[in-house]
Amino acid sequence: MSQAKTYRATAYIALIKPGIVMGNAMTALAGFALGAQNHWDLKALFSTIFGLCLVMSSACVFNNIIDRIADSKMQRTKNRPLATGAISTVRAQIYGSCLGVLGICQLAIGSYPLAAACAATGFAIYVALYSLIKYKSHYSTLIGSVAGAIPPLVGYLGATGVLDAGAYILFVIVALWQMPHFFAIAIYRLHEYAAASIPLLPLKRGLFATKLHMLFYTIVFVLAESLLYFFGYTTLTYLYIVSILGCVWLGICITGFLCKNETAWARKMFIFSLIVITSLCTIIPFTTK
Repeated sequence: MSQAKTYRATAYIALIKPGIVMGNAMTALAGFALGAQNHWDLKALFSTIFGLCLVMSSACVFNNIIDRIADSKMQRTKNRPLATGAISTVRAQIYGSCLGVLGICQLAIGSYPLAAACAATGFAIYVALYSLIKYKSHYSTLIGSVAGAIPPLVGYLGATGVLDAGAYILFVIVALWQMPHFFAIAIYRLHEYAAASIPLLPLKRGLFATKLHMLFYTIVFVLAESLLYFFGYTTLTYLYIVSILGCVWLGICITGFLCKNETAWARKMFIFSLIVITSLCTIIPFTTK
């Protein structure tokens, strides 16, 4: 393969934001595990995760299209394919549309129609609401947290075909987790978002108000995690592990009110948030009842 073809292939891969897709696939897998309750259907698992990954990839492509101008102004994103012109907008639209249609069909045929509808809803929230509103209001973070909590619902539906208390609890847990996670990113990359004129909470309300929001969401997140145990979906081992990790994350959050280097603190908060969600998704398959 020539260097030009290799570069173009790499650019198309970058358009789907593999890191985001894999992260959401992880929460979807946790949702499937919670719904399956130790009775795994591997064919259903593959169909659900593969179809969802296609839909999420499509959403990321369209997000890239919407963000292409702002991306060119931020150090972290200025080399993205649409920001540099490596891929045209028209080609990206065709690419994203094909991924989305294939993903919805895969879910509707290989999983459950409700799973396909749920994934389509998440796509609409992320692309039509979050990607556009984030340039106008700091409440976009809340909308983004809803979109980001759809994958575990799709995973749960892939195992059960229905939504019940377990699915809703997991949805709330993931949505709550995302708020301090994204606020941490907003703080340690504050100057980049300011350059792109994206009105996130730290820019609109200040760092202290943002820290208060992070504290609130982290406390509620720690409480919400325990509900999977108290509603009978997981074992006591699950409760011990997630409670310890959640309390450590809460402790890091509290130190933010005393820190001198807020960028370093926000990055620490962000990194530990990844440990928290990865541990949560890893422990669920091994601690379901």
